[in-house]
Amino acid sequence: MNKVMIVDDSLFVRNHLSGLLAQNGYQTITAEDGEQALALWRREHPDAVLLDITMPNRDGLDVLTEIRAYDQRTKVIMLTALDQELAVIRAIHIGANEFLVKPVPPAKLLTTLRNLLRH
Repeated sequence: MNKVMIVDDSLFVRNHLSGLLAQNGYQTITAEDGEQALALWRREHPDAVLLDITMPNRDGLDVLTEIRAYDQRTKVIMLTALDQELAVIRAIHIGANEFLVKPVPPAKLLTTLRNLLRH
């Protein structure tokens, strides 16, 4: 079973995505900010990370930079709002595997995650 870490400052988003992934056979862990995400990532070593860009206590780009400094294998999908195209470009340069615009259609999220974890 693949382990996916969901990082978003919105409790609703974390719970929604965690429920969706759990129903589809994934083990999930959640973090509400960048600091918590890095601590969990170091301890849990998830196979994939769904990472919001805009968060308190270190944004998603900082978290992605730190993950990539130590690990190129963890699949990272950036979650973004429509008006964050510069951040998306930076995330791709840092090493994000994919990005999805919120609200993410469930089928799109599941397909993207499944495809990334296969490679």
